[in-house]
Amino acid sequence: MLTLPLEPTDDLADPAFKDPDSCSKWLAQLQLTNLQPAHSKLLFQIREFNRCPMRSPERLDTLELLRETVGYVQEYYARKLTAKPLPLNESEMTAFAGIVQLWLAMVLGYQRCLQAYITGDKLLADHGALLCQRCLQYSGLAIFEHLRCGYEFEPKLWRQLHELFSFAEKSGLQHVEVPDPLNTVQPLVNCESTYIKILLACYARPAELNRFQLQLLDGWLSEWSTTVTVERSFSLSRGDAQPLAADLASTHGLLPIKSVVHSENMRYIAMVPLSKLLRVKIILMQQGQTPQHQKLGENCTAHDCIEFLTFLHQCWCENLNTRSGDRHPVEQRTWLCHKLENIYAHLSGKPFNKSGNGARNGNAANRHIVSTGRMSSDSAERVLIEKDFPLEAWKVENASIMGAKLTRENMDGSRLSFNQLVAFHPVDATTSVLGVTAWILGISKWVNVTLTGHLRIGVQYLPGAVEAVRIAVEDGPGSGNYLAALLLHEVPTLKTPPSLILEHGCFQPDLPARMERGNEETQKIKLGFCVERGIDFERVSFSLD
Repeated sequence: MLTLPLEPTDDLADPAFKDPDSCSKWLAQLQLTNLQPAHSKLLFQIREFNRCPMRSPERLDTLELLRETVGYVQEYYARKLTAKPLPLNESEMTAFAGIVQLWLAMVLGYQRCLQAYITGDKLLADHGALLCQRCLQYSGLAIFEHLRCGYEFEPKLWRQLHELFSFAEKSGLQHVEVPDPLNTVQPLVNCESTYIKILLACYARPAELNRFQLQLLDGWLSEWSTTVTVERSFSLSRGDAQPLAADLASTHGLLPIKSVVHSENMRYIAMVPLSKLLRVKIILMQQGQTPQHQKLGENCTAHDCIEFLTFLHQCWCENLNTRSGDRHPVEQRTWLCHKLENIYAHLSGKPFNKSGNGARNGNAANRHIVSTGRMSSDSAERVLIEKDFPLEAWKVENASIMGAKLTRENMDGSRLSFNQLVAFHPVDATTSVLGVTAWILGISKWVNVTLTGHLRIGVQYLPGAVEAVRIAVEDGPGSGNYLAALLLHEVPTLKTPPSLILEHGCFQPDLPARMERGNEETQKIKLGFCVERGIDFERVSFSLD
């Protein structure tokens, strides 16, 4: 059942335009050199336009005329939000809210037309497919904007999207092609391809993508969404990519097939055709073909395309979005910190000192941490916090041997990003997370802000007990100076050798170095290769020299 949450129009509404002619004149004088006021004017006028009573054909034609300017302003205004740490600051939050509201304003305008179509407006009798497609498109853009920026949203947005597609299905409109002049890849679109594009884009972990990748994703999916279909049943073949499922009665997007129960509301997207397409493109570029030959864009390198195509194949066809390891509920308060020097300070019991002397101050505290994984007393932590080495109170909600989900207790605190180094340990030293009282080092694999405004992260643990050490590179830039580092000890059961965590940009391969540990031991080592890289760290191999 399609529900359109429409408020009555208002005779007092006074937009700057009420038909295509007046809209065209208004757009011609709109200054686009300064995006913020242009965006505010667009949002205000479209809201006022939506409130104004008018004939449905004039409303539809005016909305179609607005689309190009709205898309241009939204695209460029949204660039300031790409890959921002969370939570957004005040100016970023203002921009984010405005972008979402403008997409929803476009949805509302088309919903008024769709409502007129449903109630039998003969002047719109031939426009049902176009109205459904536009409502799907702008509803999807509002959802995608939340996911791209890492903010949870009201479940009703997913419900509305699914209801729109369900209506298109029941009305036999899902395959009817309609023109989309703004789509340079596919000038003819339909409701099914639009719905598939939205679902796959939202399943591609948009918060982890940079602006260029987001542009590639949009262009690629405009073409690829026509290669797959929405089905009411599915079949499985061993070794093939498994289908993804969408529940038309749900408040969420795509799910792996193994996590759903079949019902009349379930729809399936067979991923085998898309999996083959992606793998063929990867192989051909590995063999020397260019992205241009593969119609992947004019401004991307083969290496970047292969890397991104591989990531998308993992997301859509290899269950990258499926969590590793069974999680179980945990009610545990924990202290959390980030940034390498901050983590170093709390592990060692003292701020990092890059000079050669004075390095062994606080060795007793460091030895205690190495052996027990925690401070010998709260006083050391209080001193560090007073010296601007903060700790934040978080709650562990669930955990497994691979990682955990944590939520910050307060809405104030530091901003965090995807793929950032974090460390945490229980507030109460007499209890533990998964039986471990030591500091746990990990990487934020996802970050979002809940509807209540609290920051939430998913952490993937780094293997091995962690120890604060200092590294002095003997050759190359900055030789002789000490660098803060973290030593991850060997894990024999996992056959994981020891490794070092260095600040991003400090690592150079095959360099000799000295490693100074908290027990006053100095070892000669040779740096190896980069095992893993995040936005603020590099995990590197090493060998004893």
